[in-house]
Amino acid sequence: MANTTLFRSFLGALMPPANARNEEGATAYALTAEQALAQFAATGCLNTTFYASDVTQLDRVTALAERVSPEFIAKVALYCRDRGHMKDMPALLLALLSRRDPQLMDGVFDRVVDSPRMLRTFVQIVRSGAAGRKSLGSTPKRCVRRWLDGRSDEAVFAAAVGNSPSVADVVRMVHPKPGTAAREALYGYLIGRPVDPDKLPAIVRQFEAFKRDRDRDVPDVPFQMLTALDLDRPAWTAIARRASWQMTRMNLNTFARHGVFEDRDMVDRIAARLRDRSEIDRARVFPYQLLAAFRAAGDDVPAAIRSALEDAMELAISNVPAIEGQVYVCPDVSGSMQSPITGVRKGATTAVRCVDVAALVSAAVLRRNPTAEVLPFEIDVVPVRLSARDSVMTNAERLAAVGGGGTCVSAPLAQLNARKAAGTLVIVVSDCESWADASPARGTATMREWETFRARNPGARLVLIDLQPYSTTQASERADILNVGGFSDQVFSVIADFAAGRLHANHWFGQIDAVAI
Repeated sequence: MANTTLFRSFLGALMPPANARNEEGATAYALTAEQALAQFAATGCLNTTFYASDVTQLDRVTALAERVSPEFIAKVALYCRDRGHMKDMPALLLALLSRRDPQLMDGVFDRVVDSPRMLRTFVQIVRSGAAGRKSLGSTPKRCVRRWLDGRSDEAVFAAAVGNSPSVADVVRMVHPKPGTAAREALYGYLIGRPVDPDKLPAIVRQFEAFKRDRDRDVPDVPFQMLTALDLDRPAWTAIARRASWQMTRMNLNTFARHGVFEDRDMVDRIAARLRDRSEIDRARVFPYQLLAAFRAAGDDVPAAIRSALEDAMELAISNVPAIEGQVYVCPDVSGSMQSPITGVRKGATTAVRCVDVAALVSAAVLRRNPTAEVLPFEIDVVPVRLSARDSVMTNAERLAAVGGGGTCVSAPLAQLNARKAAGTLVIVVSDCESWADASPARGTATMREWETFRARNPGARLVLIDLQPYSTTQASERADILNVGGFSDQVFSVIADFAAGRLHANHWFGQIDAVAI
């Protein structure tokens, strides 16, 4: 029999030494500046997390941006907005880019600032001074004016929802030149100047007329403009009939409360909207947002609507790869994973936790790979029984209900090695802040256990999905190891490419670097 101690030592000698400490002070591998910036951009919402405050995140992103090229900042901003569906972080990166390379910022501005919310966030960040400047400056002002000029009167009016700053504030700051009498009247209306009502765009006149007389047809404006008014059920039904996909998801209880679902036709219409693939894609929905809507739906929300949310979930995770061979998926269910996935923000903290997202990813992989084994872990692997035949929602709820305690990322790998398991792919979903397995030995426990697993399964691959904005990992990047950050469905596409050997150099980082500017 081979000397297992000797060969284990030999594997350890080939292992890269740990070169950093994680947020718990345990051994880890440092991400490069580019990898770390990408990780923060894909997971950071500039809110307080379990280990880092919002100020700490801002400071780290700002410092990392100084260490990479302006071109890479632009690519990360585009990637995490277009594929990661992030909001605050792309705007921050764009603001940082406006100081480093205004011309490059001008070139990518329209692709990053693709909504009124993004416009307001960008202006707010620049004015705060957090990006190194306190005024917009000539190039950002030109970009904002171009954004306004490129929208119709109806779109600019619809954008007048939200504050700090409002679109009216933006208009005052950049002084856009109206090209028509209607646009001139609209700008005056928004900033509170006296205007000739007859010159206002038709949608504004309809809105003002409805405010005076509720018997008129409900105008096609954002519902936030109408909620302060005393609306009856027909009015709410009209709002629901025209609602966007995201607005529908977020207001199911509101619609139920105002009697919208008393109309069977509206139940069918909204259910069809929720399960419409094109609408889901257009809304850039995070799978966890569907889980949140499903959980939040009150007893008055019809069963058909709940069923539609489950169907929408199946569509939202349809790019989860089906992988040949045995797959193991390991969700972290430790105490730190109880923190909100997008961090803590006063008055706006999501009810969805990191553990919910880890459970959701695991359930989605199991759904597409019925022979996959799920190994939830904290200090050790937590036994839980799941069925691939159950819905993603059901399995995610079951997984999220277990756990607590310390973090030991190597635990599932250790169990697999103890039973000499064979496998093709191991997926770990965690905040990667492992500390219970720390030791003075070379490398991390995760890396040591992975070397043992791979010695037995030479073609196996390891994926570590990091859900939080930190700058270390438990397994060093190489051909058989992928570190990827984020909680959008884009992560599934990256895993699919990695499992099939389609990723180019540096894996996820390489995908970001390949973004065309």
